[in-house]
Amino acid sequence: MNIQTKFHGEQEINKENIIYFPSGIPGFLNEKEFYILPLEGTDLFVLQSLKTTEVAFIVTDPFVLFPQYEFDLPEEVIEKLEIQSDKDVATFAILTVREPFQETTANLQAPLVINQTKKLGKQVILNHTPYQTKHKIMTPQEQGER
Repeated sequence: MNIQTKFHGEQEINKENIIYFPSGIPGFLNEKEFYILPLEGTDLFVLQSLKTTEVAFIVTDPFVLFPQYEFDLPEEVIEKLEIQSDKDVATFAILTVREPFQETTANLQAPLVINQTKKLGKQVILNHTPYQTKHKIMTPQEQGER
């Protein structure tokens, strides 16, 4: 199946890898089907809506950027996503890409949690957490090294 994407033009995708977000994503409640495309040469991915070409989020594995990142999934999320084991789960943080790139931030307060086995996803809003919606992905030290 072919889809139009925001960053990659027309792409052929495997229907079996379409991720269904039953509740949509906050702010995009009618967008329920997404596909993850890698951004070549980076640790970043594009979460592309199948319905609306312009709806595409730059995402990354938050544990790569923030090794101490941790949270407990609420029981209702585990049930809704039909999670059976930790191996089922993939977690992504949505990035707000800025110019210059070192100003880019990650939303750690609302991770995307995906059951890779069942292809179900949800953006989980974490309450009572130290995490915020805008964590710089590069420390001032790292910025100087680049």
